[in-house]
Amino acid sequence: MNALGLKLSLPASFTLSDDETAVVRRAAESVCRAAGGRLDDPDTTAAARGAWEELPGRFRAAVRDFRRDSGDCGAMLFRGLPVDEALVPPTPKADGSVRRETTVPAATLLMTAAGGLGDPAAYAPEKSGALVQDVVPVPGKEDFEGNAGSTLLSFHIENAFHVHRPDFVMLLCLRADHDGAAGLRTGSVRQALPALSERTRQALFRPEFSTQPPPSFGSADGTTPPRPVLSGDPEDPDLRVDFSATTALTREARQALVELEAAIDAASHTVRLTPGDLAIVDNRVTTHGRTAFRPRYDGGDRWLLRTFAVADLRRSRSHRPGDGYVLSH
Repeated sequence: MNALGLKLSLPASFTLSDDETAVVRRAAESVCRAAGGRLDDPDTTAAARGAWEELPGRFRAAVRDFRRDSGDCGAMLFRGLPVDEALVPPTPKADGSVRRETTVPAATLLMTAAGGLGDPAAYAPEKSGALVQDVVPVPGKEDFEGNAGSTLLSFHIENAFHVHRPDFVMLLCLRADHDGAAGLRTGSVRQALPALSERTRQALFRPEFSTQPPPSFGSADGTTPPRPVLSGDPEDPDLRVDFSATTALTREARQALVELEAAIDAASHTVRLTPGDLAIVDNRVTTHGRTAFRPRYDGGDRWLLRTFAVADLRRSRSHRPGDGYVLSH
């Protein structure tokens, strides 16, 4: 039972066997040889899509099933993906750090995005449009409300402000933090919805909320026109909110937003990722955040790789020059 008296299921998990991990590694190594190792080259994504078919059937089926139905939690944890801790270089400390050369972990993300979930996607104003991005603590940004910080990161739908937000957020752990304190938090509207009053539900469906771009978009400014936080099927709605960036425009909307945040927090789950763990979050229904931790900036800090995936790349065609994978705005 959670704080609101609701019985909640836990996020699903899947653990690869040693033999399955070896198969994934071999497929990823083949992707590393494509396009001269240039990670953002379309030929690398094409190679990743083809190599997906070589991955273990159990893994492919689990990812495809999650894409079709992400469950009450809207999140799933895959353990045992190929990450060789002895070969992981020092954790980057530069702001906006990204991956440009194909590695086995980066190729694993691309295979899963391009073969299992749909297509990878990135945003030109964020992390210079890289398909695989570093999530690392940056010196001087400890209190930053974003992936470069180490303070508590509030619940949010990734790029909630954007008309074409990603459908899935993928986080692959290369290195845990020194103290094992950093936890990935997820909170699903599917599990929070039963705790909301009918009045609050109705308020969240009204276009009385506006959201600012996250700090990771750099100089991007402006807020969205008024729109609802919940949309679609009233019994299984889509969610679009960032509790640090979404503003309620009426008194009733403000009350509803407070109630929603409390319900999502009460329905949340926390997992501490270890090397080789891949968390996939259904960004249409589930928020994510992070507990606070203390970085040391000694090369051994927490390091995740992040990739976004979309189930239908076509819908963002007007935002993608040359029909590539990077949205220009």
